[in-house]
Amino acid sequence: MTKFVSISTILLASAALAACGGGSTGGAREQIRAVGSSTVYPFSTAVAEAFTKANAGFKSPIIESTGTGAGMKLFCAGVGVNFPDIEDASRQIKKSEYEECAKNGVKDIVEIQVGLDGIAFAEATGGPGFALTPVDIYKALAEKPFGKPNTAKTWKDVNPKLPALPITVYGPPKTSGTRDALAELILEKGCDSDPAMKALKDSDKDQHKAICTSVRTDGAYVEQGENDNLIVQKLAANPNVIGIFGYSFLEENADKLKGIPISGVIPTYAAITDFSYPGARPLYIYIKAAHLKSIRGLREFAAEYASAWGPDGYLKKKGMVISSDAVRAKSAEIVKAMTLLDPSTLK
Repeated sequence: MTKFVSISTILLASAALAACGGGSTGGAREQIRAVGSSTVYPFSTAVAEAFTKANAGFKSPIIESTGTGAGMKLFCAGVGVNFPDIEDASRQIKKSEYEECAKNGVKDIVEIQVGLDGIAFAEATGGPGFALTPVDIYKALAEKPFGKPNTAKTWKDVNPKLPALPITVYGPPKTSGTRDALAELILEKGCDSDPAMKALKDSDKDQHKAICTSVRTDGAYVEQGENDNLIVQKLAANPNVIGIFGYSFLEENADKLKGIPISGVIPTYAAITDFSYPGARPLYIYIKAAHLKSIRGLREFAAEYASAWGPDGYLKKKGMVISSDAVRAKSAEIVKAMTLLDPSTLK
């Protein structure tokens, strides 16, 4: 059930914000600041450009690509002009992150699903033609697959049907929402193919998480920071390696790269829309409600997002996969009312 609070609650929080320098005058920050996901970054940047053109008198928003996890830490650190107004996220906020927010006074948050994306596995157009499953990926990348040290050096060691090429995967760092989604959507599924691992989830969640989601650090998996374009460049230069990034980067570089099928499903717009592709995921922005009255343009920025996320909107041209009619309608209502997130729904 959606949580509603009285406008007086938000006004009180806004008053506190103004008292600490967060008002629209008296040393206030005169532009919106967003942090977070490198996957959502190009979409928020496009929205920021359109917002600035459509709203004379507003300064261009500051959009920073920090990764979802790192962005959440910045967003949740407090209320006031020294802290971001918006968090771009390639996954839903975690219960633990919300609790950290609340501890720091960030108790009222608006969650808006802006679209869909997929964790794309890709290779160069001249690559060997990989076809993988979550089990293959888990065996290749896990630090201790099924609780044992990872000794696989080549893809053939993982699966006899795969080529005898060294395992080299360029992917996102721990601060990235794409990395979190990789763990949840792919690695855990591969891990839980083993009955003992699936049972471990019920008996010892911490150990299960360590075994199922910890990625090897011996060089087979290479973190590339929050720069997905760098991964694209490395794949184009080396046809025998694999890269992991948001689907939009695959679509934008279709002349250089091709998607790798996971369980027989190629990452395509249609496969992400209907969630038949295993790596499909929703994208979000989070707005700090306490800043709504004190940071100019937040409502207008959210409204610009809503005007752009439809089938005919410019975000589709940027590579965003469009959410269903029902999801977009619900998100539009949240934007209009600035309905607060119900933390009881979080994991």
